[in-house]
Amino acid sequence: MRTLADLDVAGKRVFVRADLNVPLAAGRITDPTRIEATLPTIRHVLAQGGTPILASHLGRPKGKPNSELSLAPVAAFLRNALGTTVTLAPDCVGAPAEQAVAAVKPGDVVLLENLRFHPEEEKNDAGFAARLAQLADVYVNDAFGAAHRAHASTVGMVAHFRAKAAGFLLAREVEFLGKLLGKPETPFVAILGGAKVSDKIGVIENLLGRVQSFLVGGAMAYTFLRAQGKPVGRSRVETDRIDLARETLARAAGRGVAVHLPVDHLAADQPEANARVALASADAFPDDLMGVDIGPRTIEAYAREIAGARTVFWNGPMGIFEIEAFSKGTLAIAEALAACSGVTVVGGGDSVAALRKAGKTGAVTHVSTGGGASLEFLEGRALPGLAALDA
Repeated sequence: MRTLADLDVAGKRVFVRADLNVPLAAGRITDPTRIEATLPTIRHVLAQGGTPILASHLGRPKGKPNSELSLAPVAAFLRNALGTTVTLAPDCVGAPAEQAVAAVKPGDVVLLENLRFHPEEEKNDAGFAARLAQLADVYVNDAFGAAHRAHASTVGMVAHFRAKAAGFLLAREVEFLGKLLGKPETPFVAILGGAKVSDKIGVIENLLGRVQSFLVGGAMAYTFLRAQGKPVGRSRVETDRIDLARETLARAAGRGVAVHLPVDHLAADQPEANARVALASADAFPDDLMGVDIGPRTIEAYAREIAGARTVFWNGPMGIFEIEAFSKGTLAIAEALAACSGVTVVGGGDSVAALRKAGKTGAVTHVSTGGGASLEFLEGRALPGLAALDA
């Protein structure tokens, strides 16, 4: 894959499609991980004498301007992080964008306003793509989190450039996720959590021939447990996926792959901080309670599997970790990954948030910025944003 390091950007306007889609609360950034991850790309362009023209989406504005989803907080963060002038253009195309780009001085940065304020972005409209392309001389995609979307800024506009490449973040994502699909060191353990089996089944299927074991948590575990005939009380179950879960367990057994499911649970009468809670075993789950976290015996067993692994991939929390009382299992997984001496890769917003909450982001090998993109990559699917760079 051609990377930014292979391009001559001196004196050129460099369109950097970044993933600056960060969580906001009352107009403040609550987790800047994605912005921090793309800073090396921006700094390289500046150091080589190029002018970065940054573009990103933020949230779901549904094709209309929305002041609550403006990239203004991101511009403020970038000014502090880069120590230079970062101009937020009032729009991403048209006269406002063109004027902002024309006025930028060497060493400064232009950040275009939210791409998704225009419905043409998600439609991959050819005219909109051409308007974006005319703002720059060079194209760099550093938005792994959007690489699975065939949008104007990730696919349509790329055809307008001869000089195009992957940014450092995108290249690093492909490198580390690619290793998981190549010849990872064994034992290879995949930890999967979250709400739905349907969200992870493609990853499970594609990794069956590569991993030695799966550690399953979160609400998706209850669909698998129900498939085994285990009681799960009022826990969330995808009833239309029970047969699929049963078939998946059978295929894993046939391939000699261990699928570890929780042997005990923290159960509650409601998914609230003030809930009545109790520990429940996998064979004696109270009918009136729901699973909200893995239990202490499961934590111990999963930590032991992780400690012996040479490669680990983690996507999805073990419970409702946003609620402090239900976060112990997820945070314990973060601690176990940090202590693992093998290659550790974490993907998915919730998993990354848990890692940050545990103060362990710097203790793992690679933190992926793309939730859906990382899953599709590990499913073995071609990502449009990557394919466009090679076209």
